[in-house]
Parts: sequence; structure tokens; C-alpha cells
Amino acid sequence: ATDAEVARARYVSDEPPSITLVTAVNNRSGEGGHTGLIINGSQRVLWDPAGTWFNRAAPERYDMFFGMNDQLVDIYYDYHARVTYHLVIQTVPVTREVADLAIRRFQAKGAAPKAFCSRYTTSVLNTLPGFESLPTTFFPVTTMKAFAKLPGVKTRKIYDNDSDDNKALLTPQT
Repeated sequence: ATDAEVARARYVSDEPPSITLVTAVNNRSGEGGHTGLIINGSQRVLWDPAGTWFNRAAPERYDMFFGMNDQLVDIYYDYHARVTYHLVIQTVPVTREVADLAIRRFQAKGAAPKAFCSRYTTSVLNTLPGFESLPTTFFPVTTMKAFAKLPGVKTRKIYDNDSDDNKALLTPQT
């Protein structure tokens, strides 16, 4: 996305600053299928490393999506939660300074290669104040379990019976 597109899409949430880990967990095996983050600081963004989600209303630059209003967050969740995967949503309150530092560091990290979603996420998260205890790992469930031990974390789960063919959610945009 261009600088102009990113600036135009900027969304500021009135929710408190936070970092939210989104983990797609396989309903059959319990293994993790994907790791993403929603960072709410001076703006709300989505870090979706090596992901396949997109939306024309959310310009993307190197796995960082901008303009993540409530509707786009819900679309992101719906895309990942389906008959074979549920989502574990874990939110940790942070200062605005930590949230903005996270946005800058994830932007600087750049796009992740396939299968590196959790590895890229944890390699940046554990450099942030309050997240130093997180291991650097390739495994989304390992990340999720370590994140669950952070002070103040709030967890919720999303289940959905949508078809496994989640590409249909993106088709109207192409």
C-alpha cells in the first residue's frame, strides 16, 4: 500500500491500548494453524504474518494491515474460525507507548515467509516491555500457552460452523 492509502485508512479505537494474540487452533488435533496480532495503540492495526487474509478496506504493507475497525476485525475472525478451526483471542492491556513500539517493530520486521507466523511474531513480541518471557517459537499453540501466563490477559474463544472453504469470504473483493 502507498503512504497515502495507509494514512487514509488509519483507524483510532476508543478502546484502551492492548496487544491481542489471535491463534487458530485445529479442532481435531489441537495444533495451531496460525498466529496473528491486533495491536491497539495510536491506531489499531493487524499483524498477519504469512497470512492469506486480505480486505480492500485494509491496506497492507509487509503483513501489517491498517484501518482495522471493528467490522474488519470481525471479518478477520470470521475468515479464520470455521468448522475445522476455532480462535483463541487473548488480550493484554499495555501502555500506548508499548503498543506504538510494537507497531513500529513489527513494521520494521517485514513480511514473514510461509510457516513463520509464530516465529516472526514471537521474535518481536519478546523484545517488548512486559513480553520478555515469551519464547521464540514456530508453534502457535506454544505461543498461545506462554501468552496466557502474562499478567492481566483476558481470553475468549470463537467457534464457527462455516465451511472449510473460507476463500469464499474473500471472493467478492477480487
